[in-house]
Amino acid sequence: MEHVDARTKTDPSARGAAVSDPRDPVEHDPAERDPAEISYSEHFFAARPQLLRPRARLRGQGAPEPGERVGEPVGTNPDYVAWLRRESMLADANTIATQFSGQGSMWQNPFARPNPVAAVRAAPVWFTAYPISMVTKAGSSFLGTLADPDLWDVFSRIGIRAVHTGPVKRAGGLSGWDPTPSVDGHFDRISTQIDAAFGTEDEYRSMCDVAAAHGGTIIDDIVPGHTGKGPDFRLAEMNVGDYPGIFHMVLIDPADWHLLPEVRPGRDSANLDGPAEAALEGAGYIIGRLQRVIFHSPGVKETNWSATGEVVGEDGVARRWVYLHYFKEGQPSINWLDPTFAGMRLVIGDALHSMGDLGSGGLRLDANGFLGVEKSGEGEAAWSEGHPLSEAANQLIGSMVRKVGGFSFQELNLTVDDIRVTAEAGADLSYDFVNRPAYHHALATADTEFLRLTLNISLESGVHPISLVHALQNHDELTYELVHFETLHRDDLFTFHGVEVTGAALAAHVRGQLVDHLTGEAGPYNAIFTTNGIASTSATIIAAALGYRDLDVVDGLDIDNIRQAHLLLAMFNALQPGVFALSGWDLAGMTTVDRDEIGHLLATGDTRWLHRGAYDLMDYRPDVSQSASGMPRGRSLYGPLPAQLDDPDSFASQLAHVLRVREASGIATATQIEVPACSHPGVLVMVHDDLPGTLRQATVLNFSADPVDVRVSSNHFRPGWTVVDQLTGDELGGVDELHGVDLTLEAHQGRFLTFGEGAAAPGVTPDPRVSG
Repeated sequence: MEHVDARTKTDPSARGAAVSDPRDPVEHDPAERDPAEISYSEHFFAARPQLLRPRARLRGQGAPEPGERVGEPVGTNPDYVAWLRRESMLADANTIATQFSGQGSMWQNPFARPNPVAAVRAAPVWFTAYPISMVTKAGSSFLGTLADPDLWDVFSRIGIRAVHTGPVKRAGGLSGWDPTPSVDGHFDRISTQIDAAFGTEDEYRSMCDVAAAHGGTIIDDIVPGHTGKGPDFRLAEMNVGDYPGIFHMVLIDPADWHLLPEVRPGRDSANLDGPAEAALEGAGYIIGRLQRVIFHSPGVKETNWSATGEVVGEDGVARRWVYLHYFKEGQPSINWLDPTFAGMRLVIGDALHSMGDLGSGGLRLDANGFLGVEKSGEGEAAWSEGHPLSEAANQLIGSMVRKVGGFSFQELNLTVDDIRVTAEAGADLSYDFVNRPAYHHALATADTEFLRLTLNISLESGVHPISLVHALQNHDELTYELVHFETLHRDDLFTFHGVEVTGAALAAHVRGQLVDHLTGEAGPYNAIFTTNGIASTSATIIAAALGYRDLDVVDGLDIDNIRQAHLLLAMFNALQPGVFALSGWDLAGMTTVDRDEIGHLLATGDTRWLHRGAYDLMDYRPDVSQSASGMPRGRSLYGPLPAQLDDPDSFASQLAHVLRVREASGIATATQIEVPACSHPGVLVMVHDDLPGTLRQATVLNFSADPVDVRVSSNHFRPGWTVVDQLTGDELGGVDELHGVDLTLEAHQGRFLTFGEGAAAPGVTPDPRVSG
């Protein structure tokens, strides 16, 4: 793997600035400084047009202004159609694009190939926020709170260098003139505007400035796979202009409306059942069933297709459509290969707005593995995953983001093969969906064999850990679909515990163990989420794995045990190459929410709301019982961050030490060269090269709840090399003639071993508490 220094890329004599050093000072008025001085904003986003930097949109949020609400909200009302056009994402995209066209700065950055090393150097440790769950500062919005310098001071002390805000633009839908709420945590975007519930565009820009002043950057979201049912979809239903070209939607001849399901009163669409899907495929309208039905629920979502009701267009003609939605009915899928290229224009415009207008340094590409769909042979499921069109579309998005000076990452829950292919020219980084369920499995079973298998599959497939975002909890469930084993490699044989099993059988076995160990009687506070995974926090995964059935009585030593296992999981993710990410639920040690408090949310079958409880990182408002968005608080096992940082034994203090070792060692941009077997089944060893100041490095982690004596061996170790644990400062002797070293590890202890000749390599001040 070629390691490219990000600073070489920003040298004026080089080809252009891919990603700069985020520690550059912040400048607010370019006109009042020497032209030779380059601000953070200009350095990090050399291609951002000057006129975009201070521009804000000053229009209404959601519903029209009183003077705009003229007549009935129907297609034959020109005032209503004109308002929908003004509010649409496609109209914004067209306006935004013209402000980038013809700019010489658009050609200053290399963009063809992903650059994970530069992305990791720019943003090595991320805090992943979730807007509706964060308790905000009194009198402040979510974005205003994330612009709080005191919060960034704390983040800096811990070692956090980037914030992924989560989706903060308007989402949901429209019913006539009126907005409807999001159906999927704001991942059903309908506008380029910031949702007023989360703050303003000026607050977003201020957040970017404060982050830059603390050596950090902000990461935003785009959703290239779908929108909500906002102005663009309503215009598409009316058959206005290019708008139908945005979506995978097919006009149904009135003679065939008898093939469509009836739309119930109060609804605007109805999901097709299997026979209706087959009938419409047979009639030549749609491509039929797809490879899988995500969020499948009998009577709710039986297929990936839904039919609209009758919608009257500008011409007075009533039409009915069938549209594709990989996810929920309110998330119509974007068509990346329509002749109008309207969907592509919408998505690229949204990305340019986030990067060029708001000031984001990176973007997450959500649901970007489902951008191509194609009819297969008769009787076979349509080709909807791993499609080459998804690769092409991701290349376009990733290239555009790099062209304006940023980086992107993809949340792609597909096979390792798909991740490798999309990473060749698409996003710079990929979410580590393959090893994430595997490290939870290792903790739940005290057996690292499946984790070693997934790590080695990634290495052998060319998906190196430096290209991955290794995360603790995020807003979604603990995914246990194990798509790599369940789909493309379902019939391949894998050796597991000395027996050859098919990928499908292995996936079923691991899923069964995760469910048995982490839900039901073992973890009644966790819940299965459809066929996707387990709704849980990191703390409740650990609690179930450690045998705590009742969280109400967990206290004292129990919390210490949970905290130590939590640090172990953090060390697995942080002490290997790539990005390390964690959430507010992790930092505060949050538990799941009591079901009785969110019964109205769980009624839809979406159990993920259990793990999205409100958290207060800074003790902003200790007396409030919920976030501004109405999410009730869960229980915090660790407490607010300022108090944690005053306690050297706390989770945040010990994590800060781990991250100092990470920063000092250079492990984030190292090369993983081996994941060897070990003499104890509960111990994982990862061997790395290309760290400055040391000959080799090994991360050794005990996933067992018991102390172990273990032998760590590798042909990459040379006899006579000295061995030091940089976490504790312990000198552990030398490598013996059999290329190994004998270690003792306490329960859930981690060691960060460096190998050298003679004296120990310099590191950070050791902290024996971290390793247990």
